Amino acid sequence: MKSGTSEEQPKKVAVFEGEARIGTVLAGMQEVRLRPEDFASPISLQMAISRIYEAVMKAFEEGMKKKYVAEVRFTDSLGNPVVFAVDLGETIPPFSKEKVKARVIVEIYEEESE
Repeated sequence: MKSGTSEEQPKKVAVFEGEARIGTVLAGMQEVRLRPEDFASPISLQMAISRIYEAVMKAFEEGMKKKYVAEVRFTDSLGNPVVFAVDLGETIPPFSKEKVKARVIVEIYEEESE
């Protein structure tokens, strides 16, 4: 068992620079998404549309709240595009522009075993 602080652990840190687009989404609409397999056949697409319809109806029934999100885009170390979202909450974020810069910090380390 290791003793000491996490500062003693070997770790690797990578920093990526990218951009983020600030926008709004309706809370409860996370389930509304299309996957590649939804386009495999006409019936797959119909099933996806049904799934999306059910998610939209459920969101309307539960009440719709607007949330602010940042769609963050950057290129990883191998040249692959990476896109993910960050929930910014229900209040207007303190940015004057829709497009802002983003810095992604990744810290890779081992957990101490107990």
